[in-house]
Amino acid sequence: MNDHRLTAFLARSERFMDRVESALRLDIEQPDWDQSIAFRYRKRVSGQGYIVPVRQVGAMRLADLREIDIQKEKIRRNTAQFVAGLTANNVLLTGARGTGKSSLVRACLNTYCDQGLRLIEVDKEHLVDLPDIVEIVATRPEKFLIFCDDLSFDQGEAGYKALKSVLDGSVSETSANVLIYATSNRRHLLPEYMAENLSYTHTDSGEVHPGEGVEEKISLSERFGLWVSFYPFTQDEYLHIADQWLSALGVSPERVQQARPEALIWALERGSRTGRVAWQFAKDYAGRQPAVAGTGSASAEP
Repeated sequence: MNDHRLTAFLARSERFMDRVESALRLDIEQPDWDQSIAFRYRKRVSGQGYIVPVRQVGAMRLADLREIDIQKEKIRRNTAQFVAGLTANNVLLTGARGTGKSSLVRACLNTYCDQGLRLIEVDKEHLVDLPDIVEIVATRPEKFLIFCDDLSFDQGEAGYKALKSVLDGSVSETSANVLIYATSNRRHLLPEYMAENLSYTHTDSGEVHPGEGVEEKISLSERFGLWVSFYPFTQDEYLHIADQWLSALGVSPERVQQARPEALIWALERGSRTGRVAWQFAKDYAGRQPAVAGTGSASAEP
């Protein structure tokens, strides 16, 4: 089989598979939107997609999140514009792990749920159904955040193109009551390799022309209108966060100060100073001292 016949055969096969997938597509079931403020998208073995309510939503508040005031204000402002019916951007939150990226999205949900904000969490492997999810909520009166947590792609994954299409460049415009909030440890969402630098060429004037492979990787993250970056905490910032969680768990101010050396040892053993590590230390420390702790009302895990 020559190259021309092979190309024609592959084209016919692709069109056939598109028709088969279209015939097998099952409509997403509508949930009871009054059951919760947060939902998850799931799929059965048959391929049927469905949206389920989250029964217990973490009671995270914006005030609970410390040492990320600049990032918090950007997300709060964008979300407030969205629920008010004003223009707002899709958001990509990137940076150090455990610094509050996911917690900030949940805190915004709790802050604005009374104004009609709702959240649908979609796993990476289900992003191929993103256009259908957007379509099913397009006529609802609520405002929806499509939340993709810890997002990254390997080369050629199907969800990559679906997300790219919904963010920008699709024939149909994304519904005005939907925004996409995604968190990732990768700024460009795709792995980057040293070999890709070989596709760069240099002119006599010194101009650098990026290769097409690199441009493709950057193009997805650029479709998020708002980038919010998070950075590792300093020792003082980590201790402030640990103090806050200990206080929230009912530990007395005196014991909070006494706990600081243990908090530093805990971080050293974990090799990380993050908000998540501070929260885990606070739970351990408060749990070992029930006589002086447990009177507070701590929020959900960062």
